[in-house]
Amino acid sequence: MAPETYMPEPMCLIGNNGEQLVANHEALRILSAITQPMVVVAIVGLYRTGKSYLMNKLAGKEKGFSVGSTVQSHTKGIWMWCVPHPQKSDHTLVLLDTEGLGDVEKIDEKSDTQIFALAILLSSTFVYNTMNKIDQGAIDLLHNVTELTDLLQTRNSTDLNEIKEPADMSFFPDLVWTLRDFFLSLETNGHAITPDEYLEHSLKLKQGSDERTEKFNVPRLCIQKFFPVKKCFIFDSPADRNKLSKLQTLNSDELSTEFVQELSEFCSHVFTHSKTKTLPGGIQVNGPRLESLVVTYVDAINSGALPCMENAVITLARRENSAAMQKAVTHYDQQMSQKVQLPTETLQQLLELHRTCESEAMEIFRKHSFKDEDQCFQKELKTLLSAKWDEICKKNVEASENHCSTLLQNIFKPLEQEVAQGVYATPGGHNLFLQKMEKLKAQYHQQPRKGTQAEEVLQKYLKAKEQLSKTILQTDKALTAKENERKAEEARASAARAEAQRLKAIRIQEEQRRAEQERQHQEELRQIEISKANFRAEQERIRNQRMQQEAARIKAEQEAKLRELNQQLEAARAMSRHSSGGDCILL
Repeated sequence: MAPETYMPEPMCLIGNNGEQLVANHEALRILSAITQPMVVVAIVGLYRTGKSYLMNKLAGKEKGFSVGSTVQSHTKGIWMWCVPHPQKSDHTLVLLDTEGLGDVEKIDEKSDTQIFALAILLSSTFVYNTMNKIDQGAIDLLHNVTELTDLLQTRNSTDLNEIKEPADMSFFPDLVWTLRDFFLSLETNGHAITPDEYLEHSLKLKQGSDERTEKFNVPRLCIQKFFPVKKCFIFDSPADRNKLSKLQTLNSDELSTEFVQELSEFCSHVFTHSKTKTLPGGIQVNGPRLESLVVTYVDAINSGALPCMENAVITLARRENSAAMQKAVTHYDQQMSQKVQLPTETLQQLLELHRTCESEAMEIFRKHSFKDEDQCFQKELKTLLSAKWDEICKKNVEASENHCSTLLQNIFKPLEQEVAQGVYATPGGHNLFLQKMEKLKAQYHQQPRKGTQAEEVLQKYLKAKEQLSKTILQTDKALTAKENERKAEEARASAARAEAQRLKAIRIQEEQRRAEQERQHQEELRQIEISKANFRAEQERIRNQRMQQEAARIKAEQEAKLRELNQQLEAARAMSRHSSGGDCILL
């Protein structure tokens, strides 16, 4: 239990409005938050006998439970104080102070029995607080216990023998009988005895079967059977009589030494020996379970039913198993919402996530379940999870359908716009329409996370477009027929134009051929004239060349003859000079 859960002061757990018992919701809320095992100590006794003082000491506080100083009863109903256990750090000590028995102002004495019964049922240590000594009056006061044969049951039965010989009384509290202002000597037959021996001696049965003996034995028998573990404490008067009205404010040194020692022993025993509150089957009680017991018993008493321990365990099991189921379902819901993004690509993907989360949820249930022996709650949880699985599958289908429908509308919107604009109301438009459809279908198939309904939604969409496709096809056929007729006419006109062009081309080619022939003829004539002129020029050149060559030859011959004459003359002169003594005759 977290420290902040401990209660700074007591709080009414079960109120008594004079008509019926009422559980305090705020106190129940506090209990529901305590997860530690609980040691529950309840005190019952006559009013104005110092019960609240003892409980404050067990809480380690001077003040807390109301301690009155008058003859009026202060505590009404049952008050609760949850404090840390002084010796068991992992336990919570729950102290229950009860409305005093035998209050003369009380209108309905039946509530005494109810408070007494609740104190026994809710506690693991039951403190019975009486005054002075154990006498017949004190034991008779436990007629409440004898009435438990009608009020308390361990099973759903009213057989008195089952109460007298209970099969399992382990859930009943240990009895601590406290004797306040004890004034007797602890001895019997001249021998000193302990307080525990005094208690056992006081509860000893008498021999005999007469009515008087049976009346004497019945309360003692019930005490012995219901409380196999018993302890007795005696307390001297705590202080002088004139100080008792201020007992709560007295310091330890103002109290009787014997009382202080006895009080210390009492508290030590309760802290050391008080066991954890346990239900049949060894089930330890924590805050939520104690809360459930309070509600169950109060409801049973108010309705006039018997507060049966077996029914209380069943109720507790139903509550805890219902809570365990809720935790499991909450975990499943949280995990599925976190891990599943609808729509899933395949049903198998969703199934694997479901199986994982379902397994975790079942493990959480088994961890928190309580006596689900026939596994009815586990089966119910399985049914709940199956229903949630069916719902998720349904949502997955819906998510896939919605997503795919939106996707198709977005992808095919341009096509629908083109259809509205008459783009495909042309010859051959149907083929164009089909080609565009195939292109958009391919685009749709490429989109991720369409979910399990991808193909089915597509087929529904395509089926819805079949009539549009037929209309486009019919329009295409009608327009194609007109287009073919137009094309045939155009072909005939084109053929005629082509033929005229062909004839024209032939005529042009013929004219061009004749013109080319004429040009070639004129070219040939021109070439002949050129050849003739060239021949004449060549002949003239040859004749000129020959004349030049002849002139050169004649000149050369003349020069040769002249040289020869000069040579002859030179020779004659030489001879003349030679013959005339040197006289030269120059020519």
